[in-house]
Amino acid sequence: MAHAVKELFPAVKLAIGPATEEGFYYDFDIDRPFTPEDLSLIENKMKELIKKDNPFTKKSMPRKDAIELFKKIGEDYKAEILSEIADAEVSVYEEGAFIDLCRGPHVPSTGVIKAFKLLSIAGAYWRGNEKNKMLQRIYGTAFNKEKDLKDYLVFLEEVKKRDHRKLGKELDLFSISEDIGPGLILWHPNGAIIRKTIEDFWRDEHYKAGYNLLYSPHIAKLNLWQKSGHLDFYRENMYSPMEIEGIEYELKPMNCPFHINIYKSSLRSYRELPIRYAELGTVYRYERSGVLHGLLRVRGFTQDDAHIFCREDQIESEILNILDFTLFILKTFGFESYDVYLSTRPEKYVGTLENWESSTNALKQALEKKGLSYQVDPGEGVFYGPKIDIKIKDSLNRSWQCSTIQVDFNNTERFDVTYRGSDGKVHRTIMIHRALMGSLERFFGILIEHYAGAFPLWLAPVHIGILTIAERHSDYALQIAGALKLNGIRIEANLENEKIGYKIREATIRKVPYLVIIGDKELAENKLTVRKRNGENMGPFTIDELIEIIKAQIGSRQ
Repeated sequence: MAHAVKELFPAVKLAIGPATEEGFYYDFDIDRPFTPEDLSLIENKMKELIKKDNPFTKKSMPRKDAIELFKKIGEDYKAEILSEIADAEVSVYEEGAFIDLCRGPHVPSTGVIKAFKLLSIAGAYWRGNEKNKMLQRIYGTAFNKEKDLKDYLVFLEEVKKRDHRKLGKELDLFSISEDIGPGLILWHPNGAIIRKTIEDFWRDEHYKAGYNLLYSPHIAKLNLWQKSGHLDFYRENMYSPMEIEGIEYELKPMNCPFHINIYKSSLRSYRELPIRYAELGTVYRYERSGVLHGLLRVRGFTQDDAHIFCREDQIESEILNILDFTLFILKTFGFESYDVYLSTRPEKYVGTLENWESSTNALKQALEKKGLSYQVDPGEGVFYGPKIDIKIKDSLNRSWQCSTIQVDFNNTERFDVTYRGSDGKVHRTIMIHRALMGSLERFFGILIEHYAGAFPLWLAPVHIGILTIAERHSDYALQIAGALKLNGIRIEANLENEKIGYKIREATIRKVPYLVIIGDKELAENKLTVRKRNGENMGPFTIDELIEIIKAQIGSRQ
């Protein structure tokens, strides 16, 4: 693709062009944006290069010589990349009259390439930094067989239909305003009622599971984040401090230090442990504008956070409980397929190797005792401890990182978190960090795409739409609406003087689960005809029968 772009637009400069899980992309420095028409031209030029069956030839050379080579041909970005590489020798690849910096390997020749498609164009800052120049990124994908490519393109069309940003606007769920700022979510009434439903379920189940619910401030003294280690290991994701009465404060990126301080507000005995704290805590993290993406990557979000303070001999049993709890929560929301990862010590870490080994083994043993197959993800633990990550699979079989369980020996040492043991001596408390959904914003975005906006009844912003055929049916409709509301059923009544077909279409577009259509027959018989959003008719029902059916479905979270 880069060769084709270079032939069509000789003045273009090449930046980076990696493979991705879904295909590939390349960033170009060009004096104007690419257009869809340009993509067609580039594709045709790529096909010409494929027909030529040019071999890919690897050449190794000293890094200094490679820098001179790319400077000579005007590829400044390649020279910059090479200047930051430590390797004394690097590899370049030639294909026809084209040369590029690459580690390789490649297919033997261009003729091996079978089925490909250029998908889209986007802007991308050089090195992801908005202070740098905006480049033009072209995305593409490739397959061994034309059929596989066609299947993938059908899949992408389904992904577009389910895009939570598109559905969020159509269903009036949320918005992002330039007046407020990028990455900050405004929850509209329809989205807010779904969020409330999720939060109510979350709180109720945490009470049942022996958690105490907390609330904590949105800011704290900067020294707190120095003590926790966040300033040393997480500074690039934190905002600039604010000064209040001569003291520096920071927007919280995490909830953990607050929960630690609540634990430390009293002397603790071994008999009290484990103590489980949970909070729907809103945190703020600096994400570069280039990576912000609807609800999935934001700057302010609410974590379903929890911290468990326990003895060392309680770690395994607590992790087993968390695993059971996590899988129950995910299953309730319709996620029954997932991959499990055990993430080990990263390059930058705190704490002793002995503690890291002990906590990693505790996580590993719990997974094995539960019979959960898992993969080891080397070096992907957080700076204070190893973790279990659970990546759910949605209805399109896409993976999403949501749940995480982390053992932390570090913060309890930094904050001197202790309990008095049965021997009368002071012992170090172990802390387990845990999130089930991850963040409400991201989880909600995943839910929208998983269900394509057609939420199950218990989550739907409107349970029942009430539609009248004529104005004379309005009083009866209002009577029905009142009875449903009194029973906690969310309703929306359309009493407008419109044709019933139009009203049904409007409610169907909004993906309302059930529609009650009221006409002369329903008025005369004092019964209700009910239509599902898939078009299936139910009933007739009395109002009491309908209330019983709907409440049963909501109660069982269907």
